[in-house]
Amino acid sequence: MNTPAHLLIGAAVFARPAKGRVLAAVLIGSLLPDLSLYLMAGISLHVLAIPPQVVFRELYFSTAWQTVFAIDNSFLLWGLALLIGLWRSWRLVVLGAGAGLLHLVTDFVLHAGDGRPQFWPFSGWVFHSPVSYWDSSHHAFWVAPVLALACMAAYGALWLRGLTPGAKLFFGALLLAELWVARQWLLFF
Repeated sequence: MNTPAHLLIGAAVFARPAKGRVLAAVLIGSLLPDLSLYLMAGISLHVLAIPPQVVFRELYFSTAWQTVFAIDNSFLLWGLALLIGLWRSWRLVVLGAGAGLLHLVTDFVLHAGDGRPQFWPFSGWVFHSPVSYWDSSHHAFWVAPVLALACMAAYGALWLRGLTPGAKLFFGALLLAELWVARQWLLFF
């Protein structure tokens, strides 16, 4: 899924109440599995001036980048964080790890041909889902509207929890970004 969808859905599922440290922990957990991609792609594109086709056709699939993705997308590491949080009764760790695991589960089933190894350090195996959130040759025309509805429902659920005006704007911007990006994926792919 796109990162805005991860943030919206993660917050709707785990952020109760949807404010303060609880919301921050959930947003961090929802974002962390994608953060390395943003950092590495951003530096490659905007600092090193590497052409986008090289970044997304070569570097993305390189051993070095896939190793980083394997670490931050490891079910085992996120599961360990969840277990430690439960053992120590660290609610914020439990919520953040839960949001991170939800991110991994949705990516696991919605990445066709561009998935990440999720069982590091024991395996580099990658599941190639038959469905994709962006690739129309793997049913994105069916998946994208379902994801859009899920994001709208998540925004509605968060709104009903009494978000601050700033949080309403933040999640509204995420919803608009998700809908726009999903439209772009379908038009171009």
